[in-house]
Amino acid sequence: MKIIDKIYVDGRFTAPHGTATQDLYNPSTGEKIGIVHLGDQIDTDQAIEAAKKAFVTFSKSTVKERGEILQRLHDAILANEEELNKAAVEEYGSPISATKGRTRYAAQIFRDTKAAMESFEFEKQLEYATIVNEPLGIIAAITPWNADYTHICGKLAPAIAAGCTIVIKPSELSALQTQILTECFDQAGVPKGVINIVNGTGPVVGTVLTAHPDIAVVTFTGSTQIGRVIGSKAAETMKRVTLELGGKSPNIILEDADLQKAIPLALAIGFSNSGQACHAGTRILVPESKLEEIKSLIIENMKNIRIGDLWNSESYIGPMVSQKQYDTVQRYIQSGWDQGAEILVGGPGHPEGLGGFYAKPTVFVNVTPEMIIAKEEIFGPVLCVITYKTEEEAITIANDTIYGLSAYISSGDTEKAKQIARQIISGRVLINTAVNRESQSPFGGFKQSGIGRTSWAYGIDEYVEPKVIAV
Repeated sequence: MKIIDKIYVDGRFTAPHGTATQDLYNPSTGEKIGIVHLGDQIDTDQAIEAAKKAFVTFSKSTVKERGEILQRLHDAILANEEELNKAAVEEYGSPISATKGRTRYAAQIFRDTKAAMESFEFEKQLEYATIVNEPLGIIAAITPWNADYTHICGKLAPAIAAGCTIVIKPSELSALQTQILTECFDQAGVPKGVINIVNGTGPVVGTVLTAHPDIAVVTFTGSTQIGRVIGSKAAETMKRVTLELGGKSPNIILEDADLQKAIPLALAIGFSNSGQACHAGTRILVPESKLEEIKSLIIENMKNIRIGDLWNSESYIGPMVSQKQYDTVQRYIQSGWDQGAEILVGGPGHPEGLGGFYAKPTVFVNVTPEMIIAKEEIFGPVLCVITYKTEEEAITIANDTIYGLSAYISSGDTEKAKQIARQIISGRVLINTAVNRESQSPFGGFKQSGIGRTSWAYGIDEYVEPKVIAV
């Protein structure tokens, strides 16, 4: 049993004032593995005060000084890579192959942000004026449980690059992972008060951060429902917000696509991070004329997707993070069945031989756009196959959603796919791939998938404010 009984404020691990606790579970077994002590309003106020005090000095630091900090943070994560990986497998239930990639990516964020900062235009001279991009102030970062390291580092790195200080409220379900990551930050020798981390719930710590007048920016990754609440509350004190919210991403398989490649790719995209990913392509749009062939290929390729045995490098799907999330997935599967969709593979309950919070990877066919499973973000391994007659209809179905985070297209004609991509309302569209390899591109959504962008210079932009000095 692991006990997390410290928060990180003003450069020190200290016992929280709060008395509430949260039990931690191993999702692959359902066994309790730890307890985290949670912070309260007093703890959050103290963290904000520490960040406010540190901002006075840190906001005046040089690009070189901040670059050295970013490099040390990168190095500290890689130095503790194995321990970080182990915690993510044990506490989140991520297969080791996926965990390794996310841990290394979390470290790489600091390197990428360092490079972006070194070319960032913090000051621009015009003929009669100087434009100075100044750090906004204290950043409040609220992060989810589905990729603890990458979300925290993705919000921290641009804050440091901009010269801001930060208070982080990670998910209380990720406390074991966060503890090790915080130790990495402490080892990196960051000036005290620049990074502050308070374990706690959204209604307590999150509410204080969102309402506090000394917070300049709230950056949040999570559900659209909570994003609306944060945006509304932040507006009362005119805080800036960066919101990376939900998704119901379409994956359009065009008539000319090589189905032998497109179907395995579609399954990999849809079941990414065990389906617990905002960018997962969970709506697979297919030509009506090829439905039967595609159904056969889905059944065939599902045999190659390994679930369970998280330490096996070939495993792709792990359990849901909690009993609550498992129950949510089961309700959606029942909803799809009740509304007339056909279960092609999977279904309700646990996979054979697996307990804990494992859910069966499920693919529905005969899904229509108005069904609940086609409209709402399930956040689990549940995919919907929807047919279309024409490319125009496919585009209409793809855009028929409140979300607009990611989209995918499979086609044998890249130029035609690019033309269709321009008609999709989405923050990014990936063609014949599951991964965006361009590190200098932004990430964020259209519509109710969010506000603002992260990554590269786009993330730094969210934490600075331009000042005009005119003569």
